[in-house]
Amino acid sequence: MRMSRLAFAAVAAAVLAGCATSNLKPGASRQDVIAGMGRPTAVVALPGGGERLQYSGQPAGQYAWMADLDAAGRLVSLRQVLNAADFGRIEIDRWTRGDIEREFGPPASIDRVASWNGPILTYRWNEGPMMDRFYSVYLDGAGVVRRAHPSIELLPPQGDRD
Repeated sequence: MRMSRLAFAAVAAAVLAGCATSNLKPGASRQDVIAGMGRPTAVVALPGGGERLQYSGQPAGQYAWMADLDAAGRLVSLRQVLNAADFGRIEIDRWTRGDIEREFGPPASIDRVASWNGPILTYRWNEGPMMDRFYSVYLDGAGVVRRAHPSIELLPPQGDRD
């Protein structure tokens, strides 16, 4: 299976974003963040003011960087959020699709199955060498999180990918 140009670009952007993060420190300006990491994949408002610049590698990548800026446009934090600790913050029966997409960016896929009455948001992430994962978030018809869990992404051996 060949990687599409769009998928390759998403992977390349995620790798470059990861490399650029080492030069950015709290207090950096919004312009500095964009100069260092490029154009964000999304910009979302944060509760209490400020904004989040999202740098998502989804659907092909396994990382999503969130650059949080205060109301003055200064960097407060920069972190990669597709990990077990951040997924563990999801509050079942409280969070909505808006909360999920604000915290993790756009999902790799949005699916529906006959046994569930609502969309399933799936994120690709990596937990370490040879530990490719999915994280699925099940929303009800009103967009409220009702279930969430990790699973294993079975990829072909490295030599079989092209």
